[in-house]
Amino acid sequence: QVQLVESGGGLVQAGGSLRLSCAASGRTDSSYAMGWFRQASGKEREFIGSISWSYGNTYYGTSTKGRFTISRDNAKNTVYLQMNSLKPEDTAVYYCAHMNGATMEYDVWGQGTQVTVSS
Repeated sequence: QVQLVESGGGLVQAGGSLRLSCAASGRTDSSYAMGWFRQASGKEREFIGSISWSYGNTYYGTSTKGRFTISRDNAKNTVYLQMNSLKPEDTAVYYCAHMNGATMEYDVWGQGTQVTVSS
């Protein structure tokens, strides 16, 4: 089983930046990629993007493309979400998720970290 621990959330002013981290442990050999999602209060969960462990291939959703960047450090089994030019509408709980290489589904989720952007 894989465990995910997120960190880096907090309060930031509009226009500012934050970097979230997601550290994976356990059976990480089963992992194909990691994804980032967010869920604002009263809204559905939204896909932000993903990155593959092997080649670092990234794929982004449309709402944050160009402002958010996903990277990874294989030696640390950690993925990052760099968020720039933050807007109040980026306020949400942010989650990382593990994509199982056998099923190609997100099967393990982090605990979530709150990001609040003030205007």
